[in-house]
This record gives sequence, C-alpha cells and structure tokens, in this order.
Amino acid sequence: MGSLFAERGSQSRPRQPLAERLRPRILEEFVGQEHLIGPGKVLQTLIERQEVRSLILWGPPGTGKTTLGMIIARSFGTEFVYFSATRSSIKEVQGALERSKRKFQAYGTKDLIFIDELHRFNKAQQAAFLPYLEEGSAILIGATTENPSFEIISPLLSRSQVFTLNPLSPEEIKLILRRALTDGERGLGGRGLELTPEAEEFIAQYSDGDARRALNILELAADIAEGKVLELAVVQEAAQRRVPIYDKSGEEHYNLISALHKSIRNSDPDAALYWL
Repeated sequence: MGSLFAERGSQSRPRQPLAERLRPRILEEFVGQEHLIGPGKVLQTLIERQEVRSLILWGPPGTGKTTLGMIIARSFGTEFVYFSATRSSIKEVQGALERSKRKFQAYGTKDLIFIDELHRFNKAQQAAFLPYLEEGSAILIGATTENPSFEIISPLLSRSQVFTLNPLSPEEIKLILRRALTDGERGLGGRGLELTPEAEEFIAQYSDGDARRALNILELAADIAEGKVLELAVVQEAAQRRVPIYDKSGEEHYNLISALHKSIRNSDPDAALYWL
C-alpha cells in the first residue's frame, strides 16, 4: 500500500522508468480511450462533475487504468491509495477502507482506494468491499485485465460502473513516443534523440496497444544506441521477442485460439507456431 502523491526529490526522478515519468497527470495529457475521455464523454463528465463513486476499469495492460485512477484522485483533491491484489492482503485493503471511513465520518472527505488486478481477490475477499460502497465512505476503483463478468462478484458489479479500456491505436502510440522524445522535463527531450519513421512504426505495431511496453522499448533503445538517431535495428534489439497477451479464461484465450486456427487454415506454419 502507499500513496502515490508523495513528493520525490529531483535526484530520484531520473531513476524512475520513462513510462512512470511520463504518466499523464491531467485529463488533457491522457492519450486514447476517446469513447470515455473527451468533451461530453461519459467518464470525463463524471470526473468533471465529481460524481465518481465506484468504478471497475477493464482492459489490457498499458491502456491507462491506473493513470485514470490517479487523475480522478487529483481532480477530486483526495488521497490516492494504491494496492495490488498480487502483493497486498485483504486485511491491508480493509485497513485503508476503515481509515477512509473515519475521515468520511469526521470530515465528510474520503480516500480513493485503487486495487490493481482486482480479479486476484477471491469472491469472499471481494465481498468485504461491499459495506464501504453501500455507505459511500470511500471511492473504490478496481482495475482488471480479466472479463469482470467472469471474475468479479455480481454484488460488486451492481454497485460499480464498469468501463472497458481498449488497446491504444498505432497512431496513439506514436503520439506518446513523440512526446517522450520532445519532453525535456519528464521525457528524453534533453538528449536530442531522433526516432526514424521505420523504428517508430515498428514500436507502434509491436507494442500491441500497450503504452508502457512502447515506452520501455524506446527507453532501452535510447540507452543502447551509439548515436542520436534510433534506427530500426536498435529498436528491434531493444524489443527482442514479443509475448502475446493471454488471459486464462477471458476473451484473449479465444482470440489466440482463433488466430491459431486462421493461421492453420491459411497454411502459414510460421504464424501457426507463433500463436501456438
């Protein structure tokens, strides 16, 4: 657990990964999810009116789930308390919910409790959140890469607004890459680097709509490049082999099976081995 709004010294900032340094801080910096974010769009309207109560954000990695939680907390002027269900116990989460409840009872304010990988908590553990949602003593945002209909209990779904986040388009990835190369404060702008069009296109396609993956490749390519121009070969060396996205029981399972079947029908052994 921990608040992500703690001030960090200027000396520690460069040691953060590029993807973390470039994380959008306001909605105007956010890239992608135009079906949710933009003038008149549902999630942006809820944020602007401060009407967010409980959300479940469903989408693949690197699409902005945690970033949206942080932006919402900043917009509301409330504390952002982060948990990962893979590393935190349900007792720790309940402790944070109880602290938010005491704030709510004493001052009318509440914390935003963000739970990454929400589906990792079992059904009994998820049920522990329900009393806090019913009394409105905390803002709960859960992030998941698994289909909520399969992995999240019905009472929690009925008390939450579920939003689906899509993989970023290649053009959106390119926009993020260009920001990284020109941002002198948080990005790589001070290093005078240039990404060739072929290298940019490669990262945009290779990252599978995952902004974090794209920025990690760019950062590693910048570190291993011998000159100021990041060529395709350098980017490919930084990327190595892509690992297809897979979820054990959700939709990506069937997407991968479909891709394998299509490869076999098209008599493409290389593609079939890749998807296998």
